[in-house]
Amino acid sequence: MAQKVQFYFQIISKFKNEKINLPRRQTFLSAGYDLESAIDVQILPRQTVLVPTGIKAFFDYDKVLCVYARSSLIKKNLMLSNGVGIIDSDYYNNTQNEGHIFVALYNLSDKNAVLIQKNERIAQCILQNFYLTKNDLASKRIRDNGFGSTNEKK
Repeated sequence: MAQKVQFYFQIISKFKNEKINLPRRQTFLSAGYDLESAIDVQILPRQTVLVPTGIKAFFDYDKVLCVYARSSLIKKNLMLSNGVGIIDSDYYNNTQNEGHIFVALYNLSDKNAVLIQKNERIAQCILQNFYLTKNDLASKRIRDNGFGSTNEKK
């Protein structure tokens, strides 16, 4: 029998009254949940911007939420600056930013700024399984901060 997966999106408290849409799949067979920008953002030529979504995601510890580019990004000369965004389950409700999901967008243009409008779909995310090696040596440390916090020296 298949095990039930715990997975849901929530609006972070800072954006509760801002008319944020929860991520959703656009068709019955879509794999990805579309993420939208929570605000209007201008991205200057050759600039990377962390675009807020106003969203956090809860899911089981043996899963990872991967953030991928939508195919339409290239029409605006944009790409994800980090290739694929990786969101670990312990990012949810961290003390720094409540688990707020940001999308790192890079403007490929040398000349033109790009305007991202509030509620514009900017990326898609897919919940996936991940596996540990038999001799896994991961730290037993618990995440206590948000974006980029595992690079911080303790």
